[in-house]
Amino acid sequence: MLLDAWVAKRARIARLEAEAADLLATRAALFDQDVAEHPVHRDMARRSMIAEYAAAGHIGSGAVESAFADAEALSMHFPGVHDALRRGTIAVQHVRAILSASDPVRDAVRNRRIDAAAFVTYEQACLAVAERDSPTRTRVTARQIAAVIAGGSLSERHRRALDERCVTVRPLDEGMALLTAVLPEVYAVAIKDRLRRVAKAITGTSRDRAPGKASASPSPDAASMIPDGADREERSASDELFPATGGRTGAQLEADALVDLLLAADPSDVLGAGPDSIRATVQVTVAATTLTGEDERLAELDGHGPLLPDIAREFARTVTGWNRLFLDPEGVITAVDRYTPTEAMKRLLRARDQRCRFPGCPIPVTRCEIDHNHDYAKGGRTEPSNLADFCPSHHPLKHPDLHEVLRWTAHQLPDGAVRWTSPLGRSYDDHPPRRVMFT
Repeated sequence: MLLDAWVAKRARIARLEAEAADLLATRAALFDQDVAEHPVHRDMARRSMIAEYAAAGHIGSGAVESAFADAEALSMHFPGVHDALRRGTIAVQHVRAILSASDPVRDAVRNRRIDAAAFVTYEQACLAVAERDSPTRTRVTARQIAAVIAGGSLSERHRRALDERCVTVRPLDEGMALLTAVLPEVYAVAIKDRLRRVAKAITGTSRDRAPGKASASPSPDAASMIPDGADREERSASDELFPATGGRTGAQLEADALVDLLLAADPSDVLGAGPDSIRATVQVTVAATTLTGEDERLAELDGHGPLLPDIAREFARTVTGWNRLFLDPEGVITAVDRYTPTEAMKRLLRARDQRCRFPGCPIPVTRCEIDHNHDYAKGGRTEPSNLADFCPSHHPLKHPDLHEVLRWTAHQLPDGAVRWTSPLGRSYDDHPPRRVMFT
């Protein structure tokens, strides 16, 4: 059938990507041999080699440089990842996620803070996730694994990176520009969440409050201005049309809200009326010993990756309360220490699920809906073993009003995995995220 053919073709593409990486690794090895006798010309010789491949492949030099670097990393440090790509059990996007997150490990090994055997540990842990999950989720988990292995080295990298925060503008075509803010991740995530909440508040009114008018849907040229990968995924998650607001999409409303908040708000009036009073939500996990200052273990910005303990403690000083999490030996959330049952269950689900529980979906739990896996109307109980967070796109897939030829089903297994069964009768498991304890 078409689905099987598509899956098989994807596996074949992965195998071809592995073969392409082999060719680049072989060329890199030959390059090292060629310049051994004339090291003074090494930089220019490599630049020439990159230019040759870029011209022949009709791609940019930066992309070729990255491809060579990835191929060399696979050959030198991550043969297991390379083999998984060769077998077609992971895609090249998984490889990029694992390699990009490995920088703290490579840095710690290069500076002899940890042994080179750490590469094997990192690789095996990442493959356990990559071979059953999406590249986006793999990237998040890989960053957590790297933080555990690199230890204090990553904390130092994070502190050095704080000095790089800045705001830049790059002109684009058609009178547009790309405004880039390099910020600590937790603040960037919070800013994005607040913009989404402002946009949602605006859609609740019939009055168009934006300073400018936007078209009902982005043009192909406008869409091409959005960077590939996670940024495009984030854009599509917000891109819903709201007729009550002049036909603007969610993404356009967020962009207009950013302009309003930056240009119209006074720093002294940040808690003003209307959208200005909307607060952002982020979920942070930190050990109690770190909160009290007994250690400097990295915290976690749920759904994204490691967080400096200083920032986590700063948040602790401003929030009204924290949830105490109870974990089983494998790091799965089993309970949350709160009194009111309904709210406690919601807190537990947010802490346990972190994102939509449809396989591969990265939508964070703050934008999801709690679902009874076994319908409440049909006897399903309101308890964590029958509850899970699904995003607005995947939740309707199992709606009882759907005809059975379109309806999916979902139920939890004893290990906490949510098993989705498609209309074709195929089953796909989504396992609950494990907590990584930073040391």
